[in-house]
Amino acid sequence: MVVDNQKYITPKKSIFNRIIGNSFELEFANFLDSSCPDIISFAKNGYNINFKMEYQREDGNIHDYYPDFIVKQDERDVYIVETKGREDFDDRRRIERLKIWCADVNTDQDRFVYHPVYVKQEEWDKYKGDIKTFGDVIKVFRVK
Repeated sequence: MVVDNQKYITPKKSIFNRIIGNSFELEFANFLDSSCPDIISFAKNGYNINFKMEYQREDGNIHDYYPDFIVKQDERDVYIVETKGREDFDDRRRIERLKIWCADVNTDQDRFVYHPVYVKQEEWDKYKGDIKTFGDVIKVFRVK
């Protein structure tokens, strides 16, 4: 992927040499990279990676949903993380779809266990002083 004139970080724990995104996504990526000794690796998802799932929007049409991050905590647990600055009508539908996707994949295979996580910026800003590791992220933001 060619990245010109976009903000990015150069991570150590990602399979990619640059992570691009909006300011909140970059803040979260930097947290994963520098403050989470309890993860093995992570990737910022995007259109070029093509990890997506279909969901039904509020208008009834089917659209693609690209979760923001894939975080490998250990050899078994993988977290699919959505970060969100400002919620819109379709965000709840995307998160419900993410929950269903994780449950379906966990039923169909047993090599990995996939977990949904939803990090809203407003809550992140409220709790980030207390969040020191990815385990803390899971405690606060894991979708049930």
